[in-house]
Amino acid sequence: MRAPILVGAALALGAAPLAQADEVAKRWSGSITAASQYVSRGFQQSWGQPALQGGVDYAAPQGWFVGSWASTVSPYFVEGGHAEWDTYAGYAGNKGELAYRAGLYYYRYPGARVSVTGTSYNYGELVLGLDWRGWSLAYSVTVTRDYFGFNSQTLGVGQRSHSRGSTYLDVMRRFDLSNGYELSVHYGWQRVNHFSDYSWQDARVALAKNFGGFDLGLAYARGWNSAGVYRHYGTGVADARGRMHVSNPIAGNWYFTVGHAF
Repeated sequence: MRAPILVGAALALGAAPLAQADEVAKRWSGSITAASQYVSRGFQQSWGQPALQGGVDYAAPQGWFVGSWASTVSPYFVEGGHAEWDTYAGYAGNKGELAYRAGLYYYRYPGARVSVTGTSYNYGELVLGLDWRGWSLAYSVTVTRDYFGFNSQTLGVGQRSHSRGSTYLDVMRRFDLSNGYELSVHYGWQRVNHFSDYSWQDARVALAKNFGGFDLGLAYARGWNSAGVYRHYGTGVADARGRMHVSNPIAGNWYFTVGHAF
């Protein structure tokens, strides 16, 4: 019975339902991206290999938003993991040129665990952000028991300590260049609560431009850790051929991305 009623209402109202449907469609957005590698907070999570990424978002007129995003990752970086899957929800608004946002983010690594302790890599954060005239500032606080599985058992440091309360400061400046090019400069500082030797800083410089509906980007990123704990990073687990994979995931590297927004 509902189909005839809806059709009749559409005929009676003419273009109004079409306009409303178009307005609802505008609240949805998404993207799909191919990257030469996945780098997040200075870490090469795809271990120098290509990554496929995509996401979808919904923004309500009142300012509330929800979304989900995913990327392939390497099991050499996250033991037993092949994907990162993020979900988030929050509120965004603005006062003149100042935009603000607050959200809860949860990062999942399906199937991934530190085998010797059974610890999950999954974690959640409260993220607060501001944007003003090309400047962006975001501050994230870990609200789950551990940040990325960091605790006394997995790191072999201290006794029964966990990393809730870890923070990440993200500062970015965007520059609108001529001919549609955009340059962005980023600085980040990750503080791992109770495990200061594992804290790090990172930086990234990126150039982006849209060509025919495709977003192209070229970036250079690297991280710094004064204690040197990431110079020989690995999961400690051999692959099917018995080989151990060790790398410095915060070493400086170039990478590029090709994406399409819809």
